[in-house]
Amino acid sequence: MYEILWLTFVAVLWGGTNPFIKKGGAGIEEIKERNAIRQFLAELKFLFFNWKYLIPFLLNQCGSVLYYLTLATMDLSLAVPVTNSLTFLFTLVSGKFLGEDVGGKETYLGMLLVLSGVCLCMSDRS
Repeated sequence: MYEILWLTFVAVLWGGTNPFIKKGGAGIEEIKERNAIRQFLAELKFLFFNWKYLIPFLLNQCGSVLYYLTLATMDLSLAVPVTNSLTFLFTLVSGKFLGEDVGGKETYLGMLLVLSGVCLCMSDRS
């Protein structure tokens, strides 16, 4: 039972940070250098010293570590669909919070169907 809570927390960390990573990384396409190595280093510097990108990225990576640890005690056939589908939902909610256009009625119907599927997967394993 606790594994489901940990997987939900992983989905919150992944999905909740995705729009913030996207927003924090805005402007990286403006960086132009003479060769590929200098371009890579300039982009790396831009991301590393940009707290609006770095903090959500680090939280996202904490979710990856937690996911890895949770997989040791969890059935893989349940962990993957639950985490990925809930990540999708939390990404939409976070994106809406940031003012992104997440779609109309079809999106909300899809969210409801995904949530119903997750509940069915969890009830089948209980």
